[in-house]
Amino acid sequence: MESCWRRAGAFRSVMGLLVVELLLVFQLVHSQPTCPAGPAQENLTQPQYETATEKDPSVGFMAPFAQSFLKTVQPNPFPKDLIQQFLQGTGNGISDQEVIKKILVYEVGFLVCIAIGILYIVLMPIIGFILACCRCCGNCGGKMYQKQTSSIHCIRRTLYVFAWATTLIILAGNICMFKSNAALKVSVEQSPVELNRAIGNIHKLLTSVPQQMDSVVHESYKTIQEVTKNLDDIGTQLGSEIQQRFRGTLDSTLNSVKRLGQECSDIGDQLNQLNSSLTQVKSTMDRLQANITKVKNQINQTLSNPSCTNCSAAASEVKKLKWDSSVTIPNLNELFSAVDEAKNNLQNKTKEAEAYFDRIPDEVTNDTQDFVKKGKALLQNVKEQISQIPNFESELRQISVTLNQTQTEINTYLPTVEYAENIRWSVCTALCCTVLLVVVCNLLGLTFGPLGLSPKADPTERSCTANCGGIFLMMGAGFSFLFSWILMIVVVLLFLLGGNVYTLVCRPWNNGQLLKFIDTPGLIPGKGLGQILKLNHSLGVSEIYRDCNQNRSLWTTFHLYETVDLGDLLNVSKYTTEVRQRFDNTHINMTSINLLTPEIKSQLRSLSKKTVNTTTLTEQMNGVYSVNLSSIANGLDKLADIQANGNIETELRNEANQLRQIQTDIEKVLIPQMKNLNSSLTSLQSSLNSVNGTVEEVLRKVGAAQDFLNTNASQIIKTESRKFLDCQLNLFVLYEDWANNTITQQLGRCGPVAGAVDSAEAIVCAYMVESLNAFWLSLGWCMIFFIPSIIFSIKLAKHYRKMKDSDVYNDHIVMHQIPRAKTGFYPGGSTHVGHLSKRA
Repeated sequence: MESCWRRAGAFRSVMGLLVVELLLVFQLVHSQPTCPAGPAQENLTQPQYETATEKDPSVGFMAPFAQSFLKTVQPNPFPKDLIQQFLQGTGNGISDQEVIKKILVYEVGFLVCIAIGILYIVLMPIIGFILACCRCCGNCGGKMYQKQTSSIHCIRRTLYVFAWATTLIILAGNICMFKSNAALKVSVEQSPVELNRAIGNIHKLLTSVPQQMDSVVHESYKTIQEVTKNLDDIGTQLGSEIQQRFRGTLDSTLNSVKRLGQECSDIGDQLNQLNSSLTQVKSTMDRLQANITKVKNQINQTLSNPSCTNCSAAASEVKKLKWDSSVTIPNLNELFSAVDEAKNNLQNKTKEAEAYFDRIPDEVTNDTQDFVKKGKALLQNVKEQISQIPNFESELRQISVTLNQTQTEINTYLPTVEYAENIRWSVCTALCCTVLLVVVCNLLGLTFGPLGLSPKADPTERSCTANCGGIFLMMGAGFSFLFSWILMIVVVLLFLLGGNVYTLVCRPWNNGQLLKFIDTPGLIPGKGLGQILKLNHSLGVSEIYRDCNQNRSLWTTFHLYETVDLGDLLNVSKYTTEVRQRFDNTHINMTSINLLTPEIKSQLRSLSKKTVNTTTLTEQMNGVYSVNLSSIANGLDKLADIQANGNIETELRNEANQLRQIQTDIEKVLIPQMKNLNSSLTSLQSSLNSVNGTVEEVLRKVGAAQDFLNTNASQIIKTESRKFLDCQLNLFVLYEDWANNTITQQLGRCGPVAGAVDSAEAIVCAYMVESLNAFWLSLGWCMIFFIPSIIFSIKLAKHYRKMKDSDVYNDHIVMHQIPRAKTGFYPGGSTHVGHLSKRA
């Protein structure tokens, strides 16, 4: 049976070792390194820019009409080649005459419009002069006579309607003139503010780029500091991980050893308790033995008294009164010594193992001192390498100086611009008032004429109100002839200026052709933007604007990846091989430990076989349980009843009571002590039986754990060391990814540059040029309708003015034959004979 138990214990040990090995292999293959969180990288703080200039729809209210008209006048595409030839002169074998001819062909639409304008300018004063001379001679409606016909009222109403329509159209154009003039003034006044705001945004961008780059480099210092701190704390961090890997397997073994030690300690306590119980029982039995012997001698003395009646028969019963007080105590010294020695050995080995694991961080620190020193030197090299990333501070400062000069020049010329703008506004306001004067004259004529006109009144007797209406209409026509040619000169000049600025600047600016044209090599003298930034490549304005319009970073916009090898500056993998090689050459020497020596194992096996022989002690205890002194005491009481001698009776009764008292002590003192002793023996035997199984389990676990340490300790140290190293390198990988993404995607987002270009376009084109085009278009509109206004006003004025010659038509008289002349006089001094007229 014992050999079977040994074979079963050996089988369990082998299976336990196999399970431990499989668990270790699974951990080595499938465990992923869980690194502590590194320093959190902060996102770049983007500057707060002011809002860029936006197009105001109310300013370009006439932009669709002006653009449609200019599209008709100039349908040709942007003349990139023609402008380039013009700017470069005759250096390319093209004569000035050919260039001028191409320009005239390109501007043919404008030339036609200018020719029409010149024709207007020439003919309007000539026609006005001729008309004035003709009317002064009594022709062309200058004769103060109006023939009265049946359709006179219909003609007057028709002329009135057309005059009203043309006047309202001119008034609408005049309102547009006032509005566009005011919009142009506001645009010119706001343009310096908007330009300074756009330049200020670019200043913020240029200032923030070096700061953001320094922030990216500073984040690398945080990573280097974190790795340096981890290297200084390598004993605690790496040692703790090694401890965790060891404790994951060995904690249960040490706990089982501790439990076995505790069981040995409990057995020692039970042995002490058993020894105390045996001593107590032995003392009680010795005392009872003395009392019984004493009482027995007294009884024999009383029974031997001659006065005792019938005592000889009782003497035989007294001889049966025997008490064996000897107690066979088992030898517990050997067991006690074995238990105490096993307990001390287990406690010492447990403390030794715990001290072994507690020393791991210190041993790791001592064995990695050289690697830590060299690792810090490599970190310094990494720091110097990352600090070489350029921040372009000097180049951007040069651009800032240029912007400051531009801003200073804007502020310098600002008073002159404001003064010129006030003059322009005053002149344009005067032009608007001139047109308004014609409109007012027409409106007064159209108002006073009908109010003072009596349709049936004689033309020579029309009221002063109607006559004033006619005079106002003639004034409007006169002012139109007087100022129209001057106003048309303004229209032609502004049309030539605003139209060409729109077609040659604003329209190609809006569709991107202008920026592409600016990219033409050699077009703009001086250093390019790529040379200013000391780049190895040229930069296109259109490409920069496109990228900045998408708010991309300067790295992408300026193609800095063609000049700076960011991947090489941020790449720390070049040090990885060296770091790994140095770390692999660092040996962490863990001293071996023997969890349980062969002597202790043999001692534990010997302890598990020890037992306590309690057979003799149990028989002695059963003998105590069978003692009955009460029956002898009852016999003495019966013998005392038949005694005639009172002294003998008294002695017998006293001796009977003494026996009962001894029996009571046996039952109430000795027997409970014997039961307690029996309980101690049972508990001790149970503990010894339990230790047998515990020892086998402990030895199995200790054997498996010892094999685990001997076989896998070095592999665990290497695995955890490599995990620690990978975690440190991973911090640089994370920083490299963050820095690369930050520099290429977030650093120096150039949206303000595109915003400045858009602001300039809005100021120049959407505000100034469109307002200017709206002004000349409105003025030209008025000039065109001055022609029908003049015609209708002159025609209509005769229907309201007081005539000098009378012409009366009576629709009730029908002439069938030639009547005789009859002379008659009528009020007002006119003579009427049938249909006869007379000069007033």
